Amino acid sequence: MDLEKTLERLLDNYPAKVYKNRKAHVLEKTSDDELLEVAANARTIPGIISSRGCCYAGCKGVVVGPTNDIVTITHGPIGCGYYSWLTRRNKAVARGDNKTDFIQYCFSTDMQESDIVFGGVKKLTQAVQEAYDIFHPKAICICATCPVGLIGDDINAVASSMTEKLGIKVIAFSCEGYKGVSQSAGHHIANNQLMKYVVGTGERKVGKYAINILGEYNIGGDAWEVERVLKKIGYEIISTFTGDGSIDDYSCAHKASLNLVQCHRSINYIAEMLKTKYGTDWVKVNFIGVKSMSKALRDIALYFGDPELSERTEQVIAEEVADIEDRMDYYKKRLTGKTAALYVGGSRAHHYQLLLKELGISTIMAGYEFAHRDDYEGREVISSIKVDADSKNIETITVEPDESKFHVYLSKEQYESLKDKIPLDYYAGLIKEMDKGALIIDDLNHYETEQILNYLKPDIFFSGVKDKFVAQKNGVLSRQLHSYDYSGPYAGFKGAVNFARDVDMGIYSPTWKFAVAPWKKSTVLEGNLTGGEE
Repeated sequence: MDLEKTLERLLDNYPAKVYKNRKAHVLEKTSDDELLEVAANARTIPGIISSRGCCYAGCKGVVVGPTNDIVTITHGPIGCGYYSWLTRRNKAVARGDNKTDFIQYCFSTDMQESDIVFGGVKKLTQAVQEAYDIFHPKAICICATCPVGLIGDDINAVASSMTEKLGIKVIAFSCEGYKGVSQSAGHHIANNQLMKYVVGTGERKVGKYAINILGEYNIGGDAWEVERVLKKIGYEIISTFTGDGSIDDYSCAHKASLNLVQCHRSINYIAEMLKTKYGTDWVKVNFIGVKSMSKALRDIALYFGDPELSERTEQVIAEEVADIEDRMDYYKKRLTGKTAALYVGGSRAHHYQLLLKELGISTIMAGYEFAHRDDYEGREVISSIKVDADSKNIETITVEPDESKFHVYLSKEQYESLKDKIPLDYYAGLIKEMDKGALIIDDLNHYETEQILNYLKPDIFFSGVKDKFVAQKNGVLSRQLHSYDYSGPYAGFKGAVNFARDVDMGIYSPTWKFAVAPWKKSTVLEGNLTGGEE
């Protein structure tokens, strides 16, 4: 496979300005020692069909939406209802005295033309009141879409007045879709508001090994499987941000002794603010794959430094691995030698490469939809990243240590001795663990997707729903890693087997031998352009 030629063909059809821009987003890893700089978190070129979501999608669709006991109202036209409802398979279970679970519902103010002209504040106020009267939620969140920012509706004023009137938290998120360059801006805004109005407002007694799981959204039941194993070892999970999460749990997140960061991009802001305000360290974890899950569990135990906890961790790992070992070996024999391409968000394009490697599948291309440079290159590059105009319209909040609630688990000496052994307050990024010779492509578009499938011919293409059908129309198996195509869970030990089973089932399905694009088997109309008189 001549990657240099592939890159040349991939970019050759672009106009000069587009070529220059995209070239900085498309790289090849030629050696393990090479320092690559990826042009990430930059605005998509107008006219290119990107698979990115908007700021509102990142706030409501990713971070706020999976919380099960709050009502989240989209203030905007009903067309934004795509993310008003549940678009990913974030699972939740009804809990509490009222058995509440609101993530199945779609709440929207359904702004009309008259609301755009005369303002939608009255309609929003009425919607908040109706939601409270009907559902009596523990909190109400308001997420703004593009028109709201353009006409100037003061959603924060509505939230403030309704908080006072109703006696519950009403929180406004100014996450208009046009902010930032992708859904990443919405993650940041959601993190800010949760830290401002929720985290640190509750109290509860916690045990010795109290943890938070950050950046886990319970797609297909992932969080439940991870929580099962962690509880089996003996950890107390204060909160999961935000898969099957509860606002009461978020309010006590500051009580944890350690934060586990799964999806770095969507939640690193909260991890950093918890560290600054309350002293809580965070560890970057990967719960995808047998080896990665085992390493994460050992890293967590190493942080707490208790020999009994480490021993219990090893017992649980041994039990879980023994239960799945034969099935994983079976799938590895069938899948070894296959190739994959990944284009997904969060840390998934990184995490799933390691699980694929366990199954004998090599990743020939990987990239993120909405990553920043540190997601590719590691957090050491953060200080060198220049903030552009698109990022400056996202509020950056600063927090100060809370003297009454500040607590540290490790002494300075313990911290220094551990930081080289485990990913303590650090993420190494995607590139370091990629195979030599693989392609890194940021903000992959539909044209490039088709070219990659034609040139590299992967056996399977992992993506979100927007790219899935581009691949399948080209006769290439594609599976979603944003919603798991109605399967899952894929996290943890048992999740690894589910993933291997689904990949094996897809690759060995005869479907792709019979998949022929309609334009390849129907008559193509032809015509001639002529000049002159008839």
